[in-house]
Amino acid sequence: MAEVHVIGQIVGASGFPQHSLFCKWGVHTGGAWKLLSGLREGQTQVDNPQNEEMASWSHPIDIHFATKGLQGWPKLHLQVWHQDSFGRCELYGYGFCHVPSSPGLHELQCVTWRPVGTWQDQLSQLFIGGGPQLKTNDLIYSGADRYRLHTSAMGIVHLQLGVILRHFDRYGVEC
Repeated sequence: MAEVHVIGQIVGASGFPQHSLFCKWGVHTGGAWKLLSGLREGQTQVDNPQNEEMASWSHPIDIHFATKGLQGWPKLHLQVWHQDSFGRCELYGYGFCHVPSSPGLHELQCVTWRPVGTWQDQLSQLFIGGGPQLKTNDLIYSGADRYRLHTSAMGIVHLQLGVILRHFDRYGVEC
């Protein structure tokens, strides 16, 4: 089987309205993909930069897949959360990006968004915190019903991913 090895890191995030951020991440693939090693999902630590614009996570990603075809190429889906001084967590953004299909080192910027509710939801969010969230995470990376959502743009998650392709020519898989 052809193999894809992704080695890299979630560098950090910038452009969010508050500091004290962390990121939950996961990798989604099609049915023809088999995870050989590594974790399919994870979470970074909370970073609260005092004088800097960017939250730094430097969270490692090391995933190894085997596949028989290109359909269902891996996608990285992200959730950025804010932790307030009371330890409460509030969703700050969803985002996804495709893992690059060419070998080499890639620097990616994943833009994020979050759902905007009714004016009552927005008023409640202003005073109490929280806010609307997706019922299922599938909407992050599948465009099925995402066009019907009302959203607002949030910050950017910075990634560095190294991609290694192996045996693609031997098994007739063409990129």
